Amino acid sequence: MTIPISTYNDFQGLSQLKSAASAGSPEATREAARQFEALFVQMMLKSMRDANAVLGEQHDTTYQEMFDKQIAMEMTQGKGLGLGDLMVRQLAGGAGGTPQVSGSFAMPARPPASVNLTMNRDDFRPESREAFIQEIWPLAVQAGEKLGVNPRAIVAQAALETGWGQRQIRDDAGVSGNNLFGIKADKSWSGQRVTVSTLEFEDGLPKPQRAQFRAYPNLQAGFEDYVRFLQTNPRYSDALQSGGNAQVYAERLQSAGYATDPRYAEKISDIIASPILGNGDTPLKTDGEVPNYL
Repeated sequence: MTIPISTYNDFQGLSQLKSAASAGSPEATREAARQFEALFVQMMLKSMRDANAVLGEQHDTTYQEMFDKQIAMEMTQGKGLGLGDLMVRQLAGGAGGTPQVSGSFAMPARPPASVNLTMNRDDFRPESREAFIQEIWPLAVQAGEKLGVNPRAIVAQAALETGWGQRQIRDDAGVSGNNLFGIKADKSWSGQRVTVSTLEFEDGLPKPQRAQFRAYPNLQAGFEDYVRFLQTNPRYSDALQSGGNAQVYAERLQSAGYATDPRYAEKISDIIASPILGNGDTPLKTDGEVPNYL
């Protein structure tokens, strides 16, 4: 039995799907589970759109809703997101059981962790060094004003930590953690985490390690946490008293133990001095040479 795909585009089709699953046909059960999964994805996308709309302009969402429905259909084809298998077991009452369909279908308590984290984060993918600077410059200016730090030093540090956005901290699905400053997730961190391989210097020598890093829904949240991280850690107080001197800021960050790389401050200073960051308030004046370790 094949249920028309349009049935999961609204809640009125739920009763039809439950009735089909109750018939006991494995094909019908699988199709019902797939369409419930698609409905779940569509609901999740709509919730994200609604949340963003609070901060954005109101506009006609007709075409956006059509696009979300198409995305939901595409994402749940084949093996889907893994929710379908859970639903099949519930609809079929477990292995060899009879269908269990109540008046209101019980969705799994939460989607797989990798799906949940990925669907709630922006994926920052700058195409060039110029695009990287243009995207984060306003955020660096805001952070610099709060910290009393030259924004060019903040951009340079982010460039060093991420290779101008090309070597970001990403999860297993390849989605950016929006953590441009390599802030690790310790026991006090209650937000999202991404575990990646990294190099830490011990006795001046780089050693590969696996570490957990903080992950943020977007770049704005990442910069805001960077500000909090520095302001709430007393060991960085000297760095925040650098008087806007970018080189001094970098040196004091290293002295405070921000990174284990013995050349951390030197590398940041080299990027600050590179032509691509320009001078004054306009960071992007010319595409010049940058240090080759990036």
